[in-house]
Amino acid sequence: MCSTAQKDSRPADRHDRFAEVVRFHGHTCPGLALGYRAAETALERLRSGRAEDEELVTIAETDACGVDAIQVLTGCTVGKGNLFFKDYGKHAFTFISRRTGDAVRITGNPSFDTDTLDPGLASLRTRVMQGQVPDEEWAEYRRRTDRLVEAILDLPAETLFSIQDLNVEIPERARIFRSVPCAKCGELTAESRVRVEDGKLVCRACSKEYSRRW
Repeated sequence: MCSTAQKDSRPADRHDRFAEVVRFHGHTCPGLALGYRAAETALERLRSGRAEDEELVTIAETDACGVDAIQVLTGCTVGKGNLFFKDYGKHAFTFISRRTGDAVRITGNPSFDTDTLDPGLASLRTRVMQGQVPDEEWAEYRRRTDRLVEAILDLPAETLFSIQDLNVEIPERARIFRSVPCAKCGELTAESRVRVEDGKLVCRACSKEYSRRW
């Protein structure tokens, strides 16, 4: 699917970076490659390197494989407080530079479909996921998946994504809150996450949900 010349023309460090992403994620797949390309495109548009602290912010609207690539490439992580997750089920990511205030939103291009690159791969993938293939078909699945990933890494970003520059409100930096013991389990909980129940501070895991179903 990709010529040898195309593969060799890509900088070696790009191969190394994607290999690092694969090691972090555990396997290579089209979703991981798309997340890699989204992050790569965002860093180029924002003229930014990897965030050591909170120089960059990412808002992800999916919890799919591509988010792992974004964490590795951009340095935006849940632990640092600069990766925000919205459970919208969209392959959509907003990247924000705190340094410049610039932001870019990258979403899947509706006119691009990975199945068009290898029309028969989807049915093979289904059989593989169900554990219904012999070893030779599994090997074929891996070869075809690797070719599909190579194609995604080589296609123009504009083919893969819709890319839009934005004016957005930059989220505040991560805050550190005092921890207080839960009145029920005794475990320390950030005071921003506790609830008051019968006049006592309790963690969300121990608190009783109440709703009038409105």
